[in-house]
Amino acid sequence: MSRTILIVDDQPEITELLSLYLKKEGFHIIEAHDGMDAFQLIAKEQIDLMLVDIMMPIIDGYQLIKKVRETIQIPIIIISAKQEDQDKIEGLSLGADDFIQKPFNPLEVVARVQALLRRSYNYSLEAKTQLEDHELRKKVVGNLTLDENSFSIIKQEMVIQLTKIEYRILEMLMDYPGRVFTKQQIFERAWNDYYIGGEEDNTINVHISKLREKIEENPKKPTYIKTVRGLGYKFEKMTL
Repeated sequence: MSRTILIVDDQPEITELLSLYLKKEGFHIIEAHDGMDAFQLIAKEQIDLMLVDIMMPIIDGYQLIKKVRETIQIPIIIISAKQEDQDKIEGLSLGADDFIQKPFNPLEVVARVQALLRRSYNYSLEAKTQLEDHELRKKVVGNLTLDENSFSIIKQEMVIQLTKIEYRILEMLMDYPGRVFTKQQIFERAWNDYYIGGEEDNTINVHISKLREKIEENPKKPTYIKTVRGLGYKFEKMTL
C-alpha cells in the first residue's frame, strides 16, 4: 500500500522538487503551502508522514507541529533554512522526529523519509503485539512504573504519556538500572538507525531533557536519569 506524505512549504519549487523525488519511490504526495491548509488536510486525509518548513504564513511550522501533536502521532520531519541549534532543539522539543537543513540533497530527504517510516512501522507492530498479549507488563524502579501496554510512565499514581522515542529510551535505561549506556547505544536502540555523532548527540540531549522534565522532581538535579560525564547516561538504582 502506498504511503501518503504531506509536504508543507510556502515555496512551490521546494514542494515540487520533493514531490518529484518521493513519487519516484512510490509515495502518494499531498502538498500544502501554509500551516492552516496543512492542518485542514490532516483532518481529512490519512497522512503517514509530514515534511514541514518552519517559516510559513498564517500558521508557522512550530505552531503546526504543536497542533498536530495535540491530536495525532505521525512522523514529522522539519526541513528549514534556520541554522541555529536552538531552532532545531525547539522543533524536536515540540515533537518533530528529525530536522533537515536547507539547502538539502533530495536523495537524503528520501532516505530519511524511508528510514523514519520503517522505524514507525516497526514500532507500531511492537505496540500492536504487546496490546494483543492481554498481559499487563510493567517495569518498576523506585516509585516509577513503566507501563509497556499503554506506553506511559506512572509516578505516584499519576500517568505521564511518553512519545515513542521517550518510551524506547526509558525502557532501555530501566531494563538495566545502574548500567551506563553510551549515546551511540541509546541512539541506535531508540531510533533504530546508525549513529554518527554531532546532530545525533543534540537529539539525544533534547529527549533526555524532556524525559527529566516528565519524571524528575527537579530536572536540573535529576535523581533517576544520571549523566555519566564522558560516557553517557544511566538510570539510578532505587528502592521504595
